[in-house]
Amino acid sequence: MKLRFAHLSAGFMLTSIIGFLISIYFVMKLSSTWGFTLALFFAIMFISSIISMTHAPFNEKEYQEELAVHEKIAKKNWKKKK
Repeated sequence: MKLRFAHLSAGFMLTSIIGFLISIYFVMKLSSTWGFTLALFFAIMFISSIISMTHAPFNEKEYQEELAVHEKIAKKNWKKKK
């Protein structure tokens, strides 16, 4: 069986980092059980985003266009100037 990797957004990675830090610094002080559980959850999210970033193929046009946001903005500005 061949593994297939999903494309995850940068927001997913950012959420995992911020959630991990909040779990360690704030939730852990209130409840060590919940702090550890949430920190583990967000760490798994971060690992999955790293795997997605390194292994997911970018052959499809829609994913390539999603990455090229700066080109979309440049085209929009260029059309306004014309």
